[in-house]
Amino acid sequence: MERKPYTTDLTDEEWKIIEPLLPKELSWGRPRKYSYREILNGMFYVIKTGCQWRNLPHDLPPWSLVYYYFWTWQHSGLLQKINDELVKKVRVKEGRSPDPTLAIIDSQTVKTTEAANAKPKKNEEMTVGYDGGKCIKGRKRQIVVDTLGLLLGQFVHSGGVADSVAAKRVIPTLLGRFPLLQKILADGRYGGGLIGWVKLIFKWTLEVVSKPKDQKGFQVIPKRWIVERTFAWFGKYRRLSKDYEANPRMSEAMLLGAMIRLMLRRLART
Repeated sequence: MERKPYTTDLTDEEWKIIEPLLPKELSWGRPRKYSYREILNGMFYVIKTGCQWRNLPHDLPPWSLVYYYFWTWQHSGLLQKINDELVKKVRVKEGRSPDPTLAIIDSQTVKTTEAANAKPKKNEEMTVGYDGGKCIKGRKRQIVVDTLGLLLGQFVHSGGVADSVAAKRVIPTLLGRFPLLQKILADGRYGGGLIGWVKLIFKWTLEVVSKPKDQKGFQVIPKRWIVERTFAWFGKYRRLSKDYEANPRMSEAMLLGAMIRLMLRRLART
């Protein structure tokens, strides 16, 4: 008996877009009991509704199987590859070149739950810290987006790490993936020696876009608002309202999953 669809399920049009990007079926071995489409439906259900993995509805594949594929695809880099391919497709649909020339970097500090507060093992870095600027104890989501707000790079780290330090972890991930990239816009927290470091290592320009000196009250800063809109998009996915993950790499997978879902909706829209 066919189950009733959830609002988070892939439509036929969305499935046609993402199916070619998934691993091919093996010609040998035991046939797969659950399709990739249903496994993806389970992933998107968790990200959108914010439910615990173990509380995944029983008419979807078993939670352990969905979690296994989600972690495996993140660890192997498949989620990143799918995201990058969809970024190109969305940009082409919007009349842009497949590869961006301009990017924007920013961070968002979010609270964590007790799952993230476990004491790190030997030689492991702290994943939770206090962000004095935002007065929040938690983690930071360091992201790089293009001028459409699409996710190009991400790095989740302790809230106590300065943005200029964490940027040295996320900016190198762009190398080789976006060959036409020339400039990255940022706010004042990314200034100082980081500007020269980016120019020396990657031959890119890191431009700090500060607010006008005579500004009174709130004022939209050109281009910088784009990355803030991306954070607002993430806010529509309940799993991202806080950082519920014990492993920051799984937190990054949640960001990729939300962006992939968003782009599939946009591409399937007539």
